[in-house]
Amino acid sequence: MRKTLRDITGGEIIIIDMILSMMEKYSNNLEKIIDERTQQLNEEKLKTDKLIYRMLPASLADNLKLGRAVQPEAFEESSVYFSDITGFSQLAAESSPLQIVDFLNGLYTCFDDIIANHDVYKVETIGDAYMVVSGVPIRNGVRHVAEIANVALDVLGSSMNFLIRHRPNMRLQLRIGLHTGPVVAGVVGLIMPRYCLFGDTVNMTARMESNGKRQRSTDDILVGWKGEL
Repeated sequence: MRKTLRDITGGEIIIIDMILSMMEKYSNNLEKIIDERTQQLNEEKLKTDKLIYRMLPASLADNLKLGRAVQPEAFEESSVYFSDITGFSQLAAESSPLQIVDFLNGLYTCFDDIIANHDVYKVETIGDAYMVVSGVPIRNGVRHVAEIANVALDVLGSSMNFLIRHRPNMRLQLRIGLHTGPVVAGVVGLIMPRYCLFGDTVNMTARMESNGKRQRSTDDILVGWKGEL
């Protein structure tokens, strides 16, 4: 096209010739631009996947991404952990909302670091309540008992040294409940879906926690076990 135009105009540079030159330059850089955009897209996809996998078990998240229905699943063996902060209502009443958010974020980040070293799955946090399960969604035989008990011991130990920054003279005290048994687990909701546990085991764990003694909820259950866990 360029040669034909030059022959017609006697070799003079015309606007079309300039446009063709610009198109050539753009064409040469197009592959590089596509590669850069593809890399950016892949990086954003990895960030999105990482966030989804924090909210839901990986296998279930993959099914949801593919548009597949996720059916509830029954687990015959599991161990569930509940904890809350004694005196939290009073602390919240005497603190600003920003102070409470900062406090809970620091505390639960500490707990998250602890459970990363155990074969457990963090189900959710609601206010000052923290819920963890072992044996779900990945079955681990009878190891769930030791895993969840060790989580309780490690969390209890770390809480004794946890500093509440806006109340440095206040000692953090937890109530912890544990129970072992069957559960049913499934994804609930379409907007902000949640992986939830249901069954008497969950209810009993909640009762164990609500009726437990602060900073001592694991003592009676784990007496004699420490050397074996």
